[in-house]
Amino acid sequence: MTLQFSVLASGSSGNAFYVGTDNVKLLVDAGLSGKKIKEQLAQINVCPTDLDGILVTHEHSDHIKGLGVMARRYQLPVYANEKTRKAIDTSSVGEIITDQKFSFDMESVKTLADLDVESFGVSHDAADPMFYIFHYEGKKVAMLTDTGYVSERMKKKIENADAILFEANHDVGMLQMGRYPWNVKRRILSDLGHVSNEDAAIAMMDVIGDQTKSIYLGHLSQDNNMIDIARMSVEQYLKQHDIGVGDKLHIKDTSPTKATPIDYI
Repeated sequence: MTLQFSVLASGSSGNAFYVGTDNVKLLVDAGLSGKKIKEQLAQINVCPTDLDGILVTHEHSDHIKGLGVMARRYQLPVYANEKTRKAIDTSSVGEIITDQKFSFDMESVKTLADLDVESFGVSHDAADPMFYIFHYEGKKVAMLTDTGYVSERMKKKIENADAILFEANHDVGMLQMGRYPWNVKRRILSDLGHVSNEDAAIAMMDVIGDQTKSIYLGHLSQDNNMIDIARMSVEQYLKQHDIGVGDKLHIKDTSPTKATPIDYI
């Protein structure tokens, strides 16, 4: 029996994450169309009818675009904290019936079958954004994207996870020189925006432990970052600080259009 996961899609255009055990299968966020989510799941040989629920991180459209469709079509329970649920109700995902809505408070643990799911808050310009850590038989998979900075509290939550989906949203130079208007650049660079490649690498120094085998670089901006730049920035920084990248630790890419192969822990 293993803990398994795949980054179905990650980026500014849409985000979705699959995690499961032999007894429970979950979707985290549904930031693509229902049709596209089904296609991404098919890439890892998972059928939407196998899912047992959807966990929501926050109400931005690149995380909930297909939430209503998936919930209605496959009768899936939706888990979110109260402020996020209210924000979703005013969005454009359509009606989700009350019987499918379940509370998941921030800074709490919910057990779904044999999987313990822990929530924790992040710093982002949403109603009450939170991400998740999955615990299974001593194994730990953590998600941390959509945050303007990585606090000591966040680091303690995700430290020494076997695998981490870690935000590396932008290259600061590309963002500063890019086409975005200044107010958007200021928002991205703020404490309520997104983590840069460099800041991600610095934060990783405090969370990588003996158990950590994989870090997936997530939520890359399509305009202000490139996969090769993000990976090079992170790997160079870690190697300069004697972190054995490529030995015990592997830095892995994600894509807005292609699911990562299922990782078994």
